[in-house]
Amino acid sequence: MNRLNRATVASCPRAVSVNGFPHPDREADIQTRDATPDAGMIAQDPPHPRRVLAYALLSLLCWSVPAPAAASDQLPIGTLADAAQASAFTPERVPGANDWNCVPTAAHPYPVVLVHGTMVNMGFTWAALAPRLKNAGYCVYALNYGHNAFSLGQRAGALTDIAASAGALKTFIDRVLAATKAPQVDIVGHSQGGLLPHYYIKRLGGAPQVHTFIGLAPSNHGTSVSGLLALVKKTSLINGFNWATAATTASVMQQETGSPFITALFADGDTIPGPNYVVIATAKDLIITPYTQSFLKGNAVRNITIQDQCPADDTGHIGLPFDGPTIQNLLNILGANDPHFKPDCRGYGNSV
Repeated sequence: MNRLNRATVASCPRAVSVNGFPHPDREADIQTRDATPDAGMIAQDPPHPRRVLAYALLSLLCWSVPAPAAASDQLPIGTLADAAQASAFTPERVPGANDWNCVPTAAHPYPVVLVHGTMVNMGFTWAALAPRLKNAGYCVYALNYGHNAFSLGQRAGALTDIAASAGALKTFIDRVLAATKAPQVDIVGHSQGGLLPHYYIKRLGGAPQVHTFIGLAPSNHGTSVSGLLALVKKTSLINGFNWATAATTASVMQQETGSPFITALFADGDTIPGPNYVVIATAKDLIITPYTQSFLKGNAVRNITIQDQCPADDTGHIGLPFDGPTIQNLLNILGANDPHFKPDCRGYGNSV
């Protein structure tokens, strides 16, 4: 495909595939929106004629661009660009997650619960991992949490008190277990999403409900002030968020190294008996600083630095959930759990 055609495909309307037919995933999204009261209000405003014409011309142009056919039962894997678009337009959902009719299989008996980090949302963080897990046969669930007056709807989450957010996680996991009839869940959390499940496990009685807990660059033992400022600034670019305001929110300050919240949470040790604990971190992390603050001590703990496996992998904090070797490790941990597993060193995440 030449450069022009690649640009054309990238700009095709999301509701129309590059072959000119409605993409099944987008068609399902449209049906879902049409079934909601908000969609009805949106539909009352007639589209501007020039917008309709532009959409039609772009759709016609897309018709002429060849594209490989995708397997009908496989969801596309999102990129960081897809994640940014989802953060703006569909922060409350992500392909592959929250099928409440999903039945766990013998091969994958534990539903996977995905927990995003500070100032982002499920639509952004899990654009790659949720469909990848769904395609592999898992029942996948994700939540948005921790909203306040500065959350821009559900676009900037995980801003409120982490203990309160852990309560929301407990309610969500109870719902997942009730729907799937599974005995336990696996949790995958990124950044703050890899910290707050500790409160659920240690303080809210969640340990018996958790089989494996995987943290991706979690803020377990906090980060320096420079790391917090980097987090606020980088995620603010994604959300159009006032980073100076974000610095006053409860969860941001709770993630500073030595904060009263972190000190109290880990005063009795990093782990408790029951769950298996895994941390995957990147030495290129500029938000959790130093990156070793992510690591845990205790029984049933495995700490992985992705550069120990793939030295050329320069993925950063935000890019880690999109990183090929990281996702390969995660699938191994949730599946065969081969202790000698080595990922293919390709498909690295973004360096941010």
